Amino acid sequence: MTREPILEVKELTKAFGGIMALHRVSFNVYEGEIVGIIGPNGSGKTTLINCITGFIKLSSGKVLFRGKDITGKAAHKIADMGITRTFQIMRPYYTLPAYKNLVIPLFSPRARRTGGWRGGGKLGDRNTVGIDILEEIGFERDSFVPYKLASTLPTGYLKRLELARCLALRPEIIFCDEVFSGLSMSEIASMVPLIERLQMDGITLVMIEHRLRELFRVANRVMVLNFGEKLMEGSAEEIMASEEVKEAYFGSEEVEEVMSHA
Repeated sequence: MTREPILEVKELTKAFGGIMALHRVSFNVYEGEIVGIIGPNGSGKTTLINCITGFIKLSSGKVLFRGKDITGKAAHKIADMGITRTFQIMRPYYTLPAYKNLVIPLFSPRARRTGGWRGGGKLGDRNTVGIDILEEIGFERDSFVPYKLASTLPTGYLKRLELARCLALRPEIIFCDEVFSGLSMSEIASMVPLIERLQMDGITLVMIEHRLRELFRVANRVMVLNFGEKLMEGSAEEIMASEEVKEAYFGSEEVEEVMSHA
């Protein structure tokens, strides 16, 4: 990891009318690491991602990517710079086959600039590249699954399709909004190595998660939000040992279970 942050979030604040969703949240993300973001429901986690990735405008503060101010840029311009995100509620093109969902981002300016895919396909054959990417994230290439309509895919495949659409843009950072939620234990067991492999491939990941056990397994650092403010930041061990975090999560069986087995 480099000492210079790839992403800097400075004093980010977002208010919806009289409701303060985020208040002066600051943190850095370093190249090649996995940062977890946790917090009780309503603590501002998804709002934070939406502000950083341009889906909603922040009220004040700054977001810098590789030292360049991207505050207030449109979502498609931020994606074109290499910052992509998944959605907690999946947003595929339901009426298209799974691989055709990849063809669309492969026509983007960023995909044309970066060119090709490490699996061997060329952008002149986007259908093949789409299949390559799906295979990379766990679709069985020789099955019918890549050719099924997205509307017919179970949650596990839809979560992977969300990641695949990010990968089609050759991203530098992927923000993952609850990529483990809704998955069975066997699906999570196969998703964790995928996340680890993306990191090994040089992709920086920022992950919002309620599945703390799985997140703590892969995250290099964890930031805790509570009532729109940063409560603390540290290693998984430091987070689990914090009385403040235990108090914020009071009554959460997930946190108590994780901490009791730490």
